[in-house]
Amino acid sequence: MKELVELLVKSLVKYPDQACVTERIEKDTLIYEVTVAQEDMGKVIGKQGRIAKAIRTVTKAAATKDNLRVIVEIIG
Repeated sequence: MKELVELLVKSLVKYPDQACVTERIEKDTLIYEVTVAQEDMGKVIGKQGRIAKAIRTVTKAAATKDNLRVIVEIIG
Protein backbone atom coordinates (compact mmCIF):
# COMPACT_ATOMS: atom_id res chain seq x y z
CA MET A 1 0.00 0.00 0.00
CA LYS A 2 2.84 2.39 0.84
CA GLU A 3 4.36 1.71 -2.58
CA LEU A 4 1.09 2.71 -4.23
CA VAL A 5 1.00 6.05 -2.43
CA GLU A 6 4.68 6.68 -3.26
CA LEU A 7 4.10 5.87 -6.93
CA LEU A 8 1.13 8.23 -7.16
CA VAL A 9 2.88 11.10 -5.39
CA LYS A 10 6.27 10.77 -7.08
CA SER A 11 4.68 10.69 -10.53
CA LEU A 12 3.03 14.07 -9.85
CA VAL A 13 5.87 16.13 -8.39
CA LYS A 14 8.80 17.99 -9.93
CA TYR A 15 11.22 16.81 -7.22
CA PRO A 16 10.43 13.12 -6.63
CA ASP A 17 13.61 12.60 -4.59
CA GLN A 18 12.21 14.95 -1.92
CA ALA A 19 8.86 13.16 -1.73
CA CYS A 20 8.59 10.96 1.33
CA VAL A 21 5.80 8.67 2.51
CA THR A 22 5.81 7.37 6.07
CA GLU A 23 3.47 4.73 7.41
CA ARG A 24 1.97 4.81 10.88
CA ILE A 25 -0.53 2.49 12.52
CA GLU A 26 -3.10 3.73 15.03
CA LYS A 27 -5.59 1.20 16.34
CA ASP A 28 -7.05 -0.40 13.18
CA THR A 29 -6.07 2.39 10.77
CA LEU A 30 -3.06 2.81 8.49
CA ILE A 31 -2.00 6.44 8.23
CA TYR A 32 0.27 7.56 5.41
CA GLU A 33 1.99 10.91 5.84
CA VAL A 34 3.11 12.42 2.54
CA THR A 35 5.83 15.06 2.63
CA VAL A 36 6.89 16.87 -0.53
CA ALA A 37 8.96 19.93 -1.46
CA GLN A 38 7.17 23.22 -0.84
CA GLU A 39 7.08 23.90 -4.60
CA ASP A 40 5.24 20.61 -5.18
CA MET A 41 2.46 21.12 -2.63
CA GLY A 42 0.12 22.61 -5.21
CA LYS A 43 0.67 19.70 -7.58
CA VAL A 44 -0.15 17.13 -4.91
CA ILE A 45 -3.17 18.97 -3.55
CA GLY A 46 -4.55 20.22 -6.87
CA LYS A 47 -7.25 22.80 -7.47
CA GLN A 48 -9.80 22.66 -4.67
CA GLY A 49 -8.08 19.51 -3.38
CA ARG A 50 -9.06 17.34 -6.35
CA ILE A 51 -5.70 15.57 -6.74
CA ALA A 52 -5.44 14.89 -3.00
CA LYS A 53 -8.98 13.52 -3.03
CA ALA A 54 -8.15 11.28 -6.00
CA ILE A 55 -5.06 9.92 -4.22
CA ARG A 56 -7.18 9.15 -1.16
CA THR A 57 -9.89 7.50 -3.27
CA VAL A 58 -7.44 5.20 -5.08
CA THR A 59 -5.73 4.28 -1.81
CA LYS A 60 -9.02 3.53 -0.06
CA ALA A 61 -10.18 1.42 -3.00
CA ALA A 62 -6.98 -0.63 -2.84
CA ALA A 63 -7.35 -1.01 0.93
CA THR A 64 -10.95 -2.18 0.69
CA LYS A 65 -10.02 -5.57 -0.73
CA ASP A 66 -7.75 -6.14 2.30
CA ASN A 67 -10.39 -4.88 4.78
CA LEU A 68 -8.15 -2.04 5.92
CA ARG A 69 -8.92 1.55 6.88
CA VAL A 70 -6.51 4.04 5.35
CA ILE A 71 -5.92 7.76 5.81
CA VAL A 72 -3.59 9.82 3.60
CA GLU A 73 -2.30 13.05 5.15
CA ILE A 74 -0.39 15.61 3.10
CA ILE A 75 2.15 17.52 5.18
CA GLY A 76 3.91 20.65 3.99
